[in-house]
Amino acid sequence: MKKILSIFTIATLLLACSGGDRQQSIEDIIATNDVKTIQTKKDELVNEQQVLVQKIKQLDEQLKTLSPDRNIPLITTITTKAEEFKHYLELQGSVETKKNVVLTPEMPGILTHVYIKEGDKVFKGQLLAKIDDGGLSQQISALQIQADLAKTTYERQKRLWEQQIGSEIQFLQSKSAYESAVESVNQLKQQLAKSNVRAPFSGVIDDVITERGNVVAAGQTQLIRIVNLSDMYIQTDVPESYITNVVKGKEVEVNFPVLGKTLMSSIRQTGNFINPANRTFKVEIAVPNKDKSIKPNLTARLKINDYTSDSAILIPQSIISENAAGDQYVYALKDKDGNKAIANQVIIKTGRTQGDKIEILSGLESGAELIVEGARSVKNEQPVKVKN
Repeated sequence: MKKILSIFTIATLLLACSGGDRQQSIEDIIATNDVKTIQTKKDELVNEQQVLVQKIKQLDEQLKTLSPDRNIPLITTITTKAEEFKHYLELQGSVETKKNVVLTPEMPGILTHVYIKEGDKVFKGQLLAKIDDGGLSQQISALQIQADLAKTTYERQKRLWEQQIGSEIQFLQSKSAYESAVESVNQLKQQLAKSNVRAPFSGVIDDVITERGNVVAAGQTQLIRIVNLSDMYIQTDVPESYITNVVKGKEVEVNFPVLGKTLMSSIRQTGNFINPANRTFKVEIAVPNKDKSIKPNLTARLKINDYTSDSAILIPQSIISENAAGDQYVYALKDKDGNKAIANQVIIKTGRTQGDKIEILSGLESGAELIVEGARSVKNEQPVKVKN
C-alpha cells in the first residue's frame, strides 16, 4: 500500500514539474524573440490540439451509439381543444344622464322665493322657486273682471238672439268681445306661470346656485341644479371598423376603477352618424344604479363583446413563429411513441387575440399536441422528447 502511495506521489510531482517546465519553456521561447523557434512551438501545440479534437469526436460518436437520446431536446406540450371564445373591444367611457339639468328662469325679475334646499328630493312639477311677476297678477285680475262682464253680455245677447230679438251683428260682437277677453286672460296667465320655477322631472336638488333676492335674467341666470341618478348611461366613441359587430343588445362588462365595482350591462343605443374628425360613432350603455353610488362624469372602463365563437381553437401567442415568407407557424408532434416524437412545422392562420391567447382560423384541429417549452429552438422533422 505504501509502495502504491509512493509511486502516485512521485508521478504527481513529475507531472507538476513537467507542467512547470512546459510553462517555463514557453516563456523562455517567447523571451528569445526568435520567430522560427516560436513558430515551431506553436505548430507543435496546434498538432496536439488537432489530436485532442479528433479524440473528442471519437468519444462523442461512441456516446451517440451507446446513448442515442443524449442530444434529443426536451420539450413540453399542450393539447388543443375547441372552446367558447369571446373577444372584447376595450374602451373608456364617461357616465352621463339626461336628467342632470341646471334650471334658468323664463322671465326676468327678482327671485322672491326659494322653496327648496340642497339635498331635497322633489317631484315632477313641484314648485321650486318664484320670481316677482312685475304686476302681472293685478293685470290678470282687471282683465278677468272685463272677461266676466263680456261673458254676461254675450250670454244675454245669445238668449235674445235665440228668441229672434235683436240683430245678428250685436250677437256676433258680444261673442267676439267675450272670446277676446278670455284669450287675453289666458295669455297673461301663461306669462304669469313663467314666474314659477318648477321641477321638470323627479330628482334631487344638487345645488341652489342663486339665492333669494337676486335679480335674474331670462334664460341666462343659473338658479338650481336638479339631478336624477336612476337613469344613468355610459357614452363612448367606437371606431367605425366595428360598426357591424358593436350593435344594440351586445353584452358589455363595465368597470369603475374609482369605486372598485364591476357590473354587466348591454348596449342600448348606437349612433347613426360617423364623426368625420375621428371616424367613430357613439354608443350608449345602460347603467343600473340602485345604490346611487354611480355619479355623472365618472370614468368607466368598458369591455364590449364584439365577437363570439362557440368552438374556437386557442393557443398561446408565445409559441408562434414567423418564417421569411411571413407565414406564421407552430410545431406539432407527429409519429409519437411513448415520450418520443417528431417535431412537425404547421403553417397556421390566426384571428383575434384576447390577453395572451390567439384564435386559430386554419391549420390546427382539436386534439393537436403543440410544443410549448422549446418551440423556439427545435427544427422541422427533429426528434424531440416530451418531459411532461
